[in-house]
Amino acid sequence: MKHKKSSRRWLDRHFNDEYVKQAQKEGYRSRAAFKLLEVQERDRLLKPGQVVVDLGAAPGGWSQIARKLVGKGGRVVALDMLEMEPLPDVECLCGDFREEKALKALTNLLAGDQVDLVISDMAPNVTGVASVDQPRAMYLCELALEFANAYLKPGGGLLVKVFQGEGFDGYVLALREVFGRVVTRKPAASRAQSREVYLVGSNFRG
Repeated sequence: MKHKKSSRRWLDRHFNDEYVKQAQKEGYRSRAAFKLLEVQERDRLLKPGQVVVDLGAAPGGWSQIARKLVGKGGRVVALDMLEMEPLPDVECLCGDFREEKALKALTNLLAGDQVDLVISDMAPNVTGVASVDQPRAMYLCELALEFANAYLKPGGGLLVKVFQGEGFDGYVLALREVFGRVVTRKPAASRAQSREVYLVGSNFRG
């Protein structure tokens, strides 16, 4: 019964959420679109002509924003372990980024193109046990940084969701080693009670 009540509360909160309503109104696939829009307003990461890789892309809210902002001369490559409904002019891959097979498929699709921006909204399936969830979340962040280190062109950027907790400070230091500028953002669309924040790394040193 307790589980049913908590599920009911989540559904009530979700469907009464102003960002959910606004996303539906504007045709975005998720409320997360507004998180990216707010970061974009402040940091101007997305620009016409860029090659952008969207990790943890499903259901596609971030890819929608990226596709619009990079324009006809740009590319958006989206990867998620969940099947994603096709988006116009977005190259979608289904695969688990933790596995070599998915990384190889992504590399093949890029076909030698250097990446201007990596955006990652990846998060693990949570158990509710912090000692389990936090390491899983940080591992995904580390994979995103490894990918950025390997594929970003000099001057490129990384936007990654991180949960505050064990490993967070060390991850910020790792970003500062390879990016000229690193800032933390907490978009208004990110629920206040959530530990999630977004780290923005720009001016990749290569």
